[in-house]
Amino acid sequence: MLHSYFDTETDSQKSFELPGARPHYNPDRPGQVEHIFLDLVLDIPNKSFHGDCTITLKPVQSGIETLRLDAVDLEIEAVKLDQVDQSFDYDGEQLEIYLNQPTEADKPIKIAITYRVDEPQRGLYFITPNAHYPQKPTQVWTQGEDEDSRFWFPCFDYPGQLATSEIRVQVTPPFIAISNGELLSRETQGEKIIYHWLQKQVHPTYLMTLAVGDFAEIQDHWKNIPVIYYVEKNREADARRSMGKTPQMIEFFSQAFGYAYPYPKYAQVCVDDFIFGGMENTSTTLLTDRCLLDEKAAIDNRNTESLVAHELAHQWFGDLVVIEHWSHAWIKEGMATYSEVLWTEQEYGKEEAAYYRLNETRSYLSEDRSRYRRPIVTHIYREAIELYDRHLYEKGACVYHMIRTELGDELFTKAIHTFVQNNAHKTVETVDLLRAILQSTGRNLLFLFDQYVYRGGHPDYKVSYSWDGENKLAKITVKQKQAKNSEKASERNLFDLKIPIAFGYLSKSPDQPAPQFQIFTVRIHEAEQSFYFPLAEKPKLISFDAGNNTLKTVSLEYPVAELKAQLQYDPDPISRIFAAESLARKGGLEVVKTLSKAIKDEPFWGVRVEVAKQLNKIKLDQAFAGLIGGLEDSEPRVRRAVVNSLAKIKTPDSYQAVKSIVENGDASYYVEASAITAIGEMVAGNPDETLTEEGGIKLLESVLQEREGWNEVLRSAAISGLSRMKTSEPALNLILKYTDPTVHQALRLAAIRALGTISSGQNNINLERILQRLEELSKEDFFLTQVAVVVALQQMETPKAIAVLNDLADQTLDGRVRRKAEEAVQKVQKNVGSDRALKQLRQELDKVKKDNQELRSRLESLEAKTQANSKAKSNGKN
Repeated sequence: MLHSYFDTETDSQKSFELPGARPHYNPDRPGQVEHIFLDLVLDIPNKSFHGDCTITLKPVQSGIETLRLDAVDLEIEAVKLDQVDQSFDYDGEQLEIYLNQPTEADKPIKIAITYRVDEPQRGLYFITPNAHYPQKPTQVWTQGEDEDSRFWFPCFDYPGQLATSEIRVQVTPPFIAISNGELLSRETQGEKIIYHWLQKQVHPTYLMTLAVGDFAEIQDHWKNIPVIYYVEKNREADARRSMGKTPQMIEFFSQAFGYAYPYPKYAQVCVDDFIFGGMENTSTTLLTDRCLLDEKAAIDNRNTESLVAHELAHQWFGDLVVIEHWSHAWIKEGMATYSEVLWTEQEYGKEEAAYYRLNETRSYLSEDRSRYRRPIVTHIYREAIELYDRHLYEKGACVYHMIRTELGDELFTKAIHTFVQNNAHKTVETVDLLRAILQSTGRNLLFLFDQYVYRGGHPDYKVSYSWDGENKLAKITVKQKQAKNSEKASERNLFDLKIPIAFGYLSKSPDQPAPQFQIFTVRIHEAEQSFYFPLAEKPKLISFDAGNNTLKTVSLEYPVAELKAQLQYDPDPISRIFAAESLARKGGLEVVKTLSKAIKDEPFWGVRVEVAKQLNKIKLDQAFAGLIGGLEDSEPRVRRAVVNSLAKIKTPDSYQAVKSIVENGDASYYVEASAITAIGEMVAGNPDETLTEEGGIKLLESVLQEREGWNEVLRSAAISGLSRMKTSEPALNLILKYTDPTVHQALRLAAIRALGTISSGQNNINLERILQRLEELSKEDFFLTQVAVVVALQQMETPKAIAVLNDLADQTLDGRVRRKAEEAVQKVQKNVGSDRALKQLRQELDKVKKDNQELRSRLESLEAKTQANSKAKSNGKN
């Protein structure tokens, strides 16, 4: 977090900057790298490779005698310039080359470096079968972002240096090699095959890639450009199902960004053990093979479609238009994330896009609330990879949407076209986006960037409404709750924004069922402001921030009648969701009836999902009746939300409803998985004799034994369910069993994470068993295993977890794991510091709440019956 100018950290938020953070700048440029040529020979059985890296450099000035390149853990054998040996020093991180002849300005030189790498730790990865996973495919793939290309070839490894590139690689059949650009040749030499790829358009080193494997190749096309999918053999149908919309996406983004797809091909290569979801290497995206969908997974899984859209959008934002420095990575990651929204709107409509955007907003808000708050643009960090968080992605996407809202669709499109066209094959900073907007639309949006990009946070509004019938005035009072510290902090934390407020009226004509709105735009810039609106009549509903285009949090203090109308009639699904949340906070039988009706009648599935989430929060028995009908919903995502809510009710009726899904299945993997996990949650510590942990364990164990399937989603759900039984030793024993290295990786990772969840209720002996296992697992070097270990340890409540985390932070080679481990130490320290007596008090309070819930349910039922009887008697008299 940038403390000097734009710090908005509060007492309740942790700093983004950890010890050791410092300002980072691009290095001085000795010249322009014009071309990089890698000529490599792979030795896959020995996980090594050797070859030459030739860098063509055009010096910026005369008299340069030394060149310094990034090169980590390489064996440098020789350095030559124009076939003449040059002396050099190498310290394992940087290669310093002493030129025999000083440079002449603008006269290109070619530096040829002969080197080899044995078992590289990063940058280039060898995936091969082993004793634990004998069926694992043999593959080689690279991952350069952020600064890992230096681990597999010497280079100027920062994004501000753009060059064309060439990769010539020797492999053995049946393997094929895929890289950037176009295939110049495929040459057979004895038992070897040499693939020669050329990338004619300039790009940074972190986007250079190589992928080798025994892949099936599926051909598609967009216009005259090949679109190719590479997957393991026998997964061709999954490839079509998962990536088949790519040509339509290329057409859409070519139009949306105002620039035709700029490369000679677009390849997507699905590889094993990939450490990200995907990586947008120029013209050759690498994807995790976990994104490949079988027929059942495709029913309600759009994650793959969004991943494909995200990485494809990077071919323009990130690859065609390149960031100058990591601190401006939001330009590309924010747009790629917002492109998921744009594609959703194009393919599924505006309501789906609004709901998608809401969930992106929630993702950012979660990080802001529970992890840290930071400016989107900051150059103060330890490693650049630390910037790749929800501020960069999801908040960045929200900022792009706010730009679109400020400009309107037509000018937003014009601004994006101008930005891309002005900066194609160049590097950019945030100011270049501002300049393109100003150039193309005349609008200066620095006020927006100052508040959302260059400082942290967002407005947190509390909105109340009242109606003065005598004077026909609507009063809206808005408080900015984030501005509540000292006077200076309050001024710093205030946002100055124009917000539309809409008052809705229902038409008396049956031909116009949709509400009509009267909209006022107000400037909200103080800690508390009241606005008075003269209206012809009392509005039926109020929509604050109509359209919900502003990145914010908001609590609505409206009467129940207005909230009910908003839930039913507001055309914006986000407003309807906010109304449901506000109603649930009020509680009561009337609200239960309202939400129960909405879960049946609401036309958009996303709102039905959110209504199901809210129904469970109202602690009345009648909520069950409202929820249970949702199990018949045609939309699996609604059924899933209903199952998750039923899991919180924990009665014999809700248990039987969920158990039926576990036993009989569902058309959706995810609905089944939610039901499986719910079993563990519902029986854990339940006093009802019909809901025993023993019965739950038996059911979940049968899932583990019998339900192998796509990406282990069902068996992982069973592990998650077992972890909810926090005092059960048999549940723990089962989880420990599935941390064995022979277990399918996805299931094993779920079991490792579950050790942390189950730990809080275990006795000291079992706690030691958990710690011992996690300590063993922390020695493994696979990125995803290390992350799973950190997730488990951070849930524990013993100081011994801190020692394991510190050791992992010291030993890991990955900056993301190191940061997560250090943050986890803080969480464990907080867990350890919590008072046991306070926990006991919370348990007692929960019991009182449960007793009150039962009493309130009976009272509500009694009142309802009394009203019904009274009404019947009254009707009888008439």
